[in-house]
Amino acid sequence: MAEQHNNPSPAAQEWTTVIRPRTGWFDIDLRELWRYRDLIVMFVKRNFTVMYKQTILGPLWILLNPLITTVLFNVVFGGIAGLSTDGTPSFLFYMAGNTVWTFFASCINNTANTFVANSQVFGKVYFPRLTTPISQVLTSLINFFIQFAMYAIFWAYFALTGSEICLTAWAWALPLVIVEVMLLGLGVGIIVSALTTKYRDLAIAVSFGVQLWMYISPVVYPLSSLDNSPRLQMLMRLNPMTAPIEVFRMATLGTGTVEVGNLIYSLIFTVAALALGVILFSRIEKTFMDTV
Repeated sequence: MAEQHNNPSPAAQEWTTVIRPRTGWFDIDLRELWRYRDLIVMFVKRNFTVMYKQTILGPLWILLNPLITTVLFNVVFGGIAGLSTDGTPSFLFYMAGNTVWTFFASCINNTANTFVANSQVFGKVYFPRLTTPISQVLTSLINFFIQFAMYAIFWAYFALTGSEICLTAWAWALPLVIVEVMLLGLGVGIIVSALTTKYRDLAIAVSFGVQLWMYISPVVYPLSSLDNSPRLQMLMRLNPMTAPIEVFRMATLGTGTVEVGNLIYSLIFTVAALALGVILFSRIEKTFMDTV
């Protein structure tokens, strides 16, 4: 008697994963990113391990870097150059600006080499490529919270010793400002990472560019110091990092030049940069193995 084989029809077959070519400009599956959240957490742990492996002080560098930079700013710009700090303690003034800027700069620098640094992994294993830059900015976010805790300790010391500093209602906007800085750094970083697949020298130029960007941001001087130069002040207001830094100082020190219009402009710029970055990233990831 012949043995019968009952093969299920194609319509009855169920597949767990269906791989199709992606040709659109905005091919980002947010649900897929969420399913790979455990991989993002693993990448964050890897980032910390790689960053501080075989170092003497290890994670203490998270605190030492902004602390040393703040001391240098205090000596050079506060002591020698005598720049205004809007009547606040110069040490706190520079630490406030440096804390926000370090967070932003690390988001850019850490995501700028996404394709080049992970080309071997990307060429062998499939996973959503955006998990890599997202893990980098989350690593920077953790570092920021550690540095913010150090800033809070110094803030409490100056407050208890009679310095004229105070928390303002803008403190409620700090979570929004932190998220904005993180997304702006992610957007700019993935734009650079997408372009470095073809133009390698951009990776070298980005660190220099970030340093120049700092000096056209109110990190070492307040925006009010440009009141006598309307053109320079207008140029400064076009900088999307001006509003976050000024809001941070206004929230924690009670000084700064904060306008709602500037903050809205900064938010719009951030959304535009992030959207452009995601579009470029999604386009480049389809063919980057041919150019890296």
